[in-house]
Amino acid sequence: MKIDGQCHCGAIAYEAEVDPDNVAICHCTDCQSLSGSAFRTSIAVPDAAFKLIAGEPRNYIKTAESGAQRIQSFCATCGSPIYATSVGGGPKTYNVRVGTVRQRDKLVPKRQYWFRPAQGWLSDIRNFPRIDKQSP
Repeated sequence: MKIDGQCHCGAIAYEAEVDPDNVAICHCTDCQSLSGSAFRTSIAVPDAAFKLIAGEPRNYIKTAESGAQRIQSFCATCGSPIYATSVGGGPKTYNVRVGTVRQRDKLVPKRQYWFRPAQGWLSDIRNFPRIDKQSP
């Protein structure tokens, strides 16, 4: 499936060829903190299938509890997280942040990782009161 996306301000844009079965939710505390949310949704993309077409993201190297390091790439202007990838050379996989993908409604998560720190209230979310849009 062909996708394209950009950060909130449009300074960084990309395109990729993806397998929709590679969409996952991560509940780890790093993803909660870095996304500013209860979890993060990403799609794994091999480096040969990912292309930046505008801008250059800023990078932050995160060290996980395990000691593994990951590059977190984001827009320096608006702060939108774009992807994460490995440190160093060699073939990479880009974990593209689904919230920046224009076709995000077609990318349904197929699995969840690091579920132990998941927020307990997530199972009740369908029962929460809903507001469909901003009032004038």
